[in-house]
Amino acid sequence: MTPRHKERHRISHIGWLRAAVLGANDGIVSTASLILGVAAANAAHGSIMVAGTAGLVAGAMSMAAGEYVSVCSQADSEKAALDLERRELETDTPGELRELTAIYVSRGLDPALARKVAEQLMAHDALAAHARDELGITDTLSARPVQAALASAASFAVGAALPLLAAALAPGAMLIPWVSGLSLVFLALLGGLAAKVGGASTLLGAWRVTFWGALAMALTAMAGILFDAVA
Repeated sequence: MTPRHKERHRISHIGWLRAAVLGANDGIVSTASLILGVAAANAAHGSIMVAGTAGLVAGAMSMAAGEYVSVCSQADSEKAALDLERRELETDTPGELRELTAIYVSRGLDPALARKVAEQLMAHDALAAHARDELGITDTLSARPVQAALASAASFAVGAALPLLAAALAPGAMLIPWVSGLSLVFLALLGGLAAKVGGASTLLGAWRVTFWGALAMALTAMAGILFDAVA
């Protein structure tokens, strides 16, 4: 018996991977930048830790709320589109059959086969067929607000904890190089891991995340230096 061919596509990882990478990247960059900005203004170590901890909590909640609202909007749009499609199926089934047939013809099936496929799929689950092939809504890619919010908050907190831990353990005079150096290493590892899971170039993913993180930290540190000079 011929063994079943199995394919491992990465598309199923897109939803949670996007939220997790965005959260962790933002956690590292924003918290490290905040710590460096405060440290560059010659603040006391205790003040730096308070600022970093507050940034972790506020950032995690902000990410969760923003992701939840954003994905809820997507979910509302999907629901409205499905409700409209459901009404159209109830009031104009022949028209919806022609519409689905035309979609399959445009994808390369001959008209007779396209109509037969459309008839069979609509007999099985008409709404699911139109949701998938007309609207592009599938279970894999559908909006999940709570999942996205929790993933963003948790990943932000984990990312933010890394530069915060580096600041807590760094010797006083070495805080800035420790936090900046370790944060860039964390960002490179994150970018490379995300690219690998998504099937993209690991080197490109690491470089892209590290570059923007370094730029953000440098600009925030400059702001701290300028504030200290003015004060």
